[in-house]
Amino acid sequence: MTLVFRTGPGTKLATALGQRVALETDGTDTNGGAWSVMVKGQATALDRTPELMDSMGQWLFPWEPGRKDHFIRIVPDSVSGRRFKIAAPLAWDGPLDDAIRSGLE
Repeated sequence: MTLVFRTGPGTKLATALGQRVALETDGTDTNGGAWSVMVKGQATALDRTPELMDSMGQWLFPWEPGRKDHFIRIVPDSVSGRRFKIAAPLAWDGPLDDAIRSGLE
């Protein structure tokens, strides 16, 4: 298994190549669930024509505008993740009455 993504030129790309890196992705579903996955492994640039052609066939389209003509592969040496339910918007808010009362005690 490998992970391939597109990116643009710059110092982050130059620093990551040939190094052990971590990439995290998160998402939600329509049922109030969420997930988070962390992949750690070696980052290498795809620079041979067959590798690039295989990657371009995977429909790796960037979400942001701009040049993203570098294809990076991470061969994972560890993958971890979790699924969880999204808390209701007010689940973390305490009632204002409790905050005032505790300040007076």
